[in-house]
Amino acid sequence: MALGLSAANANAILNALCRATAFTGPAALWVKLHVGDPGTGSANAAGHTTRIQATFGSAASGGAISNTSALSWSNVTAAEDYTHFSVWDASTAGNFQFSGTISANAMQVGDTFQVAVGDLDVTLPVAA
Repeated sequence: MALGLSAANANAILNALCRATAFTGPAALWVKLHVGDPGTGSANAAGHTTRIQATFGSAASGGAISNTSALSWSNVTAAEDYTHFSVWDASTAGNFQFSGTISANAMQVGDTFQVAVGDLDVTLPVAA
């Protein structure tokens, strides 16, 4: 398994850059937690399955963009370590967009897991 963009997004971005085709991103993005590499989005899902809407209100700079609103999963339903996340275009079902890692967080039933403003960084490699 590998982290990163979905194949559909990678292809759409490449087609936009290399073939001048239109690319429109999703209207909203939703974050799901995982206890291991999510692969194409569904592997190693956390017991707490709620997706939280993420806002990226500021323009990307230097090949990076960060969340502009805090994310919070309250009343965690399973004792587990969150290590990865996946991003989707819907609060349930929908299409996988991309994935990444987070610092391992040991959670207990009833805990709240939070991602502060600016702590969910999405980056693409930029030539120097």
